[in-house]
Amino acid sequence: QVHLGESGGGLVQAGGSLRLSCSVSGRTSSRLTMGWFRQAPGEEREFVAKIGRSGLSTDYADAVKGQFTISRDSAKNTVYPAMNSLKPEDTAIYYCAAGNYWSRNAVNFDYWGQGTQVTVSS
Repeated sequence: QVHLGESGGGLVQAGGSLRLSCSVSGRTSSRLTMGWFRQAPGEEREFVAKIGRSGLSTDYADAVKGQFTISRDSAKNTVYPAMNSLKPEDTAIYYCAAGNYWSRNAVNFDYWGQGTQVTVSS
């Protein structure tokens, strides 16, 4: 089994920054692609970013490219999306996910965290 736990969400003013974290536990966690998704009220869950097993491969949604940076500390089994220049439209619940495929599709991620709220005030 793989367990994910997010932290680092909160309330921030527009233009501010937040760094989320996702701790990963489980026997095969180091071999998984780690992704982040978000879901705003009334909206569908959308892909934000992902990082490969080695931490060298990353992929970002166009909406956050240049704004978010994802990194991975394999020694700590933790993934960090750093979010800069936040805008009110970035307000959402952010979910950490893990899967065996290099994909932007949520159905290809088998394990999910409980989510952490990010609220950006204008």
